Amino acid sequence: MNALPKPLPSIVDRVIRDDVRAMHAYPVADATGLVKLDAMENPFQLPDALRDELAKRLAAAALNRYPAPRADHLRATIRHVMQVPEGCDVLLGNGSDELISLLCMAVARDGASVLSLAPGFAIFGLSTQFARLDHVVVPLRADFSLDTCAVIEALLARRPALAFIAYPNNPTGNRFARADVDAVIAAARETGTLVVVDEAYRAFASDSFLADLPDHDNLLVLRTVSKSGLAGVRLGYLCGAPAWLDEIDKVRPPYNINVLTQTAVQFALEHADVLDAQAAVLRDERARVMVALQSMDGVTPFPSDANFILFRVEGDDRGVATGVYEGLKRRGVLVKDLSRSHPLCTNALRVTVSTPEENDVFLSALASSLQEVSAS
Repeated sequence: MNALPKPLPSIVDRVIRDDVRAMHAYPVADATGLVKLDAMENPFQLPDALRDELAKRLAAAALNRYPAPRADHLRATIRHVMQVPEGCDVLLGNGSDELISLLCMAVARDGASVLSLAPGFAIFGLSTQFARLDHVVVPLRADFSLDTCAVIEALLARRPALAFIAYPNNPTGNRFARADVDAVIAAARETGTLVVVDEAYRAFASDSFLADLPDHDNLLVLRTVSKSGLAGVRLGYLCGAPAWLDEIDKVRPPYNINVLTQTAVQFALEHADVLDAQAAVLRDERARVMVALQSMDGVTPFPSDANFILFRVEGDDRGVATGVYEGLKRRGVLVKDLSRSHPLCTNALRVTVSTPEENDVFLSALASSLQEVSAS
């Protein structure tokens, strides 16, 4: 077979946007053979009996037909199970990533901007860039708290179309003071800004803005089922007033939620108690791992309301965290190295809270890696 012709660089340069050619594809580390603690996944499968029942549901799905275009049945189940306030609706996306992209696409006027926080969720910035919107980035304080005055100043100066606030925040894990977020929402209303509170880690947090939706005409709440044990099916949902969702729905690709995802999530939500019990285990494990990290010399963990913990390792070398990261990999554990992602994350690593057994493997490997790095 003849090799495919290779496009001339000049044609690629002419066709592909300059900023896209300058980028790297979103990095996903190879976890083959490793304890995978880098992606905030729920480590638990459904119980065997439920998996068998789910298999029958999936086998009966009409793969030869397009899925329900707006997934009305699943949306109704989400509204009921998640207690979406009366009068609010739900818009579904292929993961919350797609919904973030749709939001940016829907507001992409000439000269429009999007505000987000740093360090924060990378997809906020990427979707802003792809929609050719200006990106207004407001740094967090050194302790990762929300700099409310700086955010409000940016709102008044730039009047962005959108403001994204992750609650709890990724990658730091902390939940901002509610009064601070309330102040931002109020200021954003005065600047005509739509605030999207991303509650991807709601299953592990003690607070939510979902019930507040009827009180704010410039607020939407974004969630995902990924962190609750369904990362593989890719479903996000956006909650809020139909007046907002109906407009965003216009840029949604038709049939964007496939029939297998609709079937699997519908089934899982019928057994939401199982997912809730798994989240409770992970919350308990988060507390245990936090205490263990606090007891280690040279390690500073940061408070977390998510299913992960960000921690800093001490050392004169700014690359000490990468040394610990590599030591963990040699010992069969994959975490996320964030030490070069943002100045506030210098020498910081992020670990997903997992099963008791995998958490013990991580803690042992971390202790050995720290000892190895300090001796080198």
